[in-house]
Amino acid sequence: MNVQDIVNTVSQKAGLDQATTEKVVGTIFSVLEHEAEGTSASSFFAKIPGADDLAHQYDVMAAAPAGGGGGFLSSLQGALGGVLGEKAGALVDGLAALKASGLDMAQIQKAGTTLIQQAEAAAGPDLTNEVLGSVPGLKSHFGLG
Repeated sequence: MNVQDIVNTVSQKAGLDQATTEKVVGTIFSVLEHEAEGTSASSFFAKIPGADDLAHQYDVMAAAPAGGGGGFLSSLQGALGGVLGEKAGALVDGLAALKASGLDMAQIQKAGTTLIQQAEAAAGPDLTNEVLGSVPGLKSHFGLG
């Protein structure tokens, strides 16, 4: 199973269009890439061809697009990221990116839950849980599990 298979399944089960689903999956993978540590994350991405490319495409720690303005939320994200370090910053940025794309928490949760199920099918439940476990705030921030 490759990343496109996961995007297709999440799109179907969460009722989202392909472009939105790709952003959701890429954003969550980007958070995992920034926050999960050690060889388990590398092994996880190695089992899902294309996942690391999609994570890079939707990199939550990349600079905001020029002219995006940002305002208060961007300032808050920057402050939290600075105070709490990159890990918390990736979570905050990822969640903000998904909400900014017009999704509500129920849609984010449905897509995230389906993504986790597909990741378990692709990378195995033990490895998936190890990677998710290394990012303690992910499930609570995204309302998963």
